Amino acid sequence: MGPEPQETRSSARGGIGTALIALGANVPRPGRTLRETLEAALSDLAAGGAPVRAVSRFYRTPCFPAGAGPDYVNAAAVLEWDGPPRGLLDLLHAVERAHGRERVRRWGRRTLDLDLLALGDAVLPDRATFEAWRALPPVAQSEEAPGELILPHPRMHERAFVLVPLAEVAPGWVHPVLGADVAQLCRALPDDLRGEVVPL
Repeated sequence: MGPEPQETRSSARGGIGTALIALGANVPRPGRTLRETLEAALSDLAAGGAPVRAVSRFYRTPCFPAGAGPDYVNAAAVLEWDGPPRGLLDLLHAVERAHGRERVRRWGRRTLDLDLLALGDAVLPDRATFEAWRALPPVAQSEEAPGELILPHPRMHERAFVLVPLAEVAPGWVHPVLGADVAQLCRALPDDLRGEVVPL
């Protein structure tokens, strides 16, 4: 048997915990702006049992990877979750589907993208698996997706479109593997990457 999952405030048994999520969209739905889609998604998450405690400003950011589509509107939010981690991931996916998300291509255009960044200070399924995904070469990142929930999100510390909004709502959250808080991780990014994340 492998190591036991390292779950703390939000365990497999449940218990109120703080969840950090990133929101994004770059394909508008008929009659709705990208920002309106993100706002509707937050309402749906709250209705689904994940009350929203804080939301960042909305930002315009270049599509990732470069050239893959139109610019995104991104934000970050802090949710409250009283349940197993997989249950929250299932809720995020259900809300994505309700807003027209189709998982056809990795890093493709999206009507809605909801990424679970962290749940308390949980490291899932274990530190070795997290480290393996964090070390994945860039080419493999575009082709491979984990078949299980990896927390914290193994790429969050590299992405300005995640860290800049997240620094508004959870600057003091400490990455349980890297040992730095969100504000420090954001400051460590190159200036040009942070400069691409522009408030609406």
